[in-house]
Order: sequence, then structure tokens, then C-alpha cells
Amino acid sequence: MAKDKILSEIKEAEQSAAKMVEEGLKNKNERNLAARNEAREIIKQAENDAAKSAQNALKSAEETIKQESEDIISNGVNEAKRISVKAEANVDKAVENLITEFERAIHA
Repeated sequence: MAKDKILSEIKEAEQSAAKMVEEGLKNKNERNLAARNEAREIIKQAENDAAKSAQNALKSAEETIKQESEDIISNGVNEAKRISVKAEANVDKAVENLITEFERAIHA
């Protein structure tokens, strides 16, 4: 009977070991799956963060370009006004010079 008992205990030990291996593999697979899912979430979040960052950078650049454009236009308008005022001031002088030259040409 001792032999039967030993064989029975060996069989139980083998079954127990097989069950432990099976549980270990199952646990390993569950951990791998969880790690993959977590990695997917991290990648998804990183992609979202990158998209938001790119949108913010683009918006900031657009605002800067708009402001610079407005400054250039404003400076151009001011310069045009300055030139116009100066030109208007010179119109009277130019007319006087033309009249003087015309009179000189007539009397010559």
C-alpha cells in the first residue's frame, strides 16, 4: 500500500505542479494583455498631447503673423500719409516754380 500511496502523492504533486504552471501562464498572459492595453493608452494620450501642442503652436504663430502683418500695414499707411502731407506741402512750391519758369520763358 505504501507504493500506491507514494504513486498517488506523486500524481497529486504532478497535477498540482501542472495547475501551478497553467495558472502562471494565465497570469503571465493577463499581465501581458494589461501591459499592452496600458501602452496603447499611453501612446494615445501622447498623440493627443502632441496634437494639442501642435495646435497651440500653430495658433500662436498665426497670432504673431497677424500682429506683424497689422504692424506692417499700419506703418505703411502712416508712411503713405507722411509722404502725402509732404507732397501736398510741395505742390504750392512746384506751382510757384512752374509759374516763375513760364513767366521767364514768356519774357525771354
